[in-house]
Amino acid sequence: MSAKPESRKSMVNEFNAYRQKMNDRILSADNKVIKRIYNIDTNAYMTGALSVKTKEMMGLVASLVLRCDDCIKYHLIRCSENDVTEEELFELLAIANLVGGTIVIPYTRRAVEFWDELSKS
Repeated sequence: MSAKPESRKSMVNEFNAYRQKMNDRILSADNKVIKRIYNIDTNAYMTGALSVKTKEMMGLVASLVLRCDDCIKYHLIRCSENDVTEEELFELLAIANLVGGTIVIPYTRRAVEFWDELSKS
C-alpha cells in the first residue's frame, strides 16, 4: 500500500536529511577506520573502466540482494542522477530478483515507490 501523498512528497528529502545528519555525526567521532571505509566507498563509485552509471546500477542490484533499504534508496538517487531510465531500472530489478530470489520482491516494491517519488522531483 502506498504512503499518503503528503508523506510521499517528502520521502526523498527526509531520507537525504537523515543520511546527512547521521553521516556527519558518525564522521565527527573522527574514527580513522570509519573514515577510510567511507573514503573507499566514495572512490569505488568514481569513473574508471566502468562508468559511474554502471557502478550505481551494480550497487543497486547488490543492495536489493542484500536487502538494505537505506542502500537501495541511496543507489536509486544516484541512478536517477546518472540518467538511468525506467527501462534500465526494471531490467536491473529483474536481475536482482533472479539473483536474490523472491525475498527481494518486497524491496522491489519499495524501490519502485521511491523511484516514482524521485521521478516527481
